[in-house]
Amino acid sequence: MEDMLREYLPILVFLAIAIGLGLVLILAAVVIAVRRPDPEKVSAYECGFNAFDDARMKFDVRFYLVSILFIIFDLEIAFLFPWAVAFQDISMTAFWSMMVFLGVLTIGFAYEWKKGALEWE
Repeated sequence: MEDMLREYLPILVFLAIAIGLGLVLILAAVVIAVRRPDPEKVSAYECGFNAFDDARMKFDVRFYLVSILFIIFDLEIAFLFPWAVAFQDISMTAFWSMMVFLGVLTIGFAYEWKKGALEWE
């Protein structure tokens, strides 16, 4: 039991230092910070000019659709890197499972293309 605790000691020391440093920095910001707000400092700033519309305005759903599609395909392509690095050492089962994965990815991309999800009007 004592050997196991010794193995976890560096992790506990690291966590204690991280928590302590975080608390010190937060308390330093509270103690040292200047508290003199003026209207210019607390005003909304957006690209060099004042905000011209409400921040809670509704966006077109296509913004969200394009971003979700980008994230999905970007993450799926990231699965190819470990497979490509270990390509010489993989079995035929691993090869064909990746071909099935790429097939599903291609079918999904063709479906999105056919439905017009990639079109911007």
